[in-house]
Amino acid sequence: MICESVPSFMQFSCSSVVEDTYHVIVFLKSASLSYCKIDSGHFHYLGFAAEQNSMSVDVIRKAFQATEEGFLSVVSKQWPLKPQIAAVGSCCLVGVISGGTLYVANLGDSRAVLGRVMKATGEVLAIQLSTEHNASIESIRQELHSMHPDDSQIVVLKHNVWRVKGLIQVSRSIGDVYLKKAEFNREPLYAKFRLRETFKRPILSSDPSISVHELQPHDQFLIFASDGLWEHLSNQEAVDIVQNNPRNGSARRLVKTALQEAAKKREMRYSDLKKIDRGVRRHFHDDITVIVVFLDSNLVSRASSLRGPTLSMKGGGISLPAKTLAPSELGTT
Repeated sequence: MICESVPSFMQFSCSSVVEDTYHVIVFLKSASLSYCKIDSGHFHYLGFAAEQNSMSVDVIRKAFQATEEGFLSVVSKQWPLKPQIAAVGSCCLVGVISGGTLYVANLGDSRAVLGRVMKATGEVLAIQLSTEHNASIESIRQELHSMHPDDSQIVVLKHNVWRVKGLIQVSRSIGDVYLKKAEFNREPLYAKFRLRETFKRPILSSDPSISVHELQPHDQFLIFASDGLWEHLSNQEAVDIVQNNPRNGSARRLVKTALQEAAKKREMRYSDLKKIDRGVRRHFHDDITVIVVFLDSNLVSRASSLRGPTLSMKGGGISLPAKTLAPSELGTT
């Protein structure tokens, strides 16, 4: 990537099984192409991106489509023996930099935020790059009503939380085929997932929201994080924490601050929160996954003129010199 230093990673699970997963795969195109992804769930695929000589919105959209089709194939094959797989789904956040252009694609409620220096004041401003698909957002509820005008129960306020069909908060995802294809919304799927009435059109969508941004030399860093972080920190608070502290350990610092906020909301000490068993801790906070990527302003300026063959490298504990494009440190607890 157009990285000045290696990305910082951190994942914190409140569950006995980690529901968030993250992957950083770096595609080198004369040092100008890469992507970062966070997904909550158990299935991922972005082979289309590696096969293309240049990145585009269409390439990313096709990668999401391939992911959805691949998961549907798995569900279809395993349904007779493992019918509950129909209720498995994944949010997915993807960031791709190619030739100085940043593409951000999202399904669900993870979020990408850019830290940008304002020339006039020298302050670092938080700019949200992704669009979220959560029924708690009024515009998403309006979108669902417009797509399902004959269904007055398309979104339901349940226990003070807006949910699609009273079941799920996100309106777009990979998987969750029990709300996309009626043939999987029946016995032997657990009753809590089954709808009383059948449906003719998919209730959830797998079409990502994709935005395109031209990176500027004063763009400092990117924060990719699951909703567990944003439940407790605002965009600007997260950016300020990264900007005002040493780069090393930025992601871990964000996670710790979010957990401290979670403890404060429950009127308990952070040290006591950490002692709670993971399975029980779900009632106090969600899983949190964070990736922070620092940008090199010089490479941002040069990136648009760089061309060359594509090489892909999967990162995870790889140790490379500074200013290379693969991650060299990984933090997971």
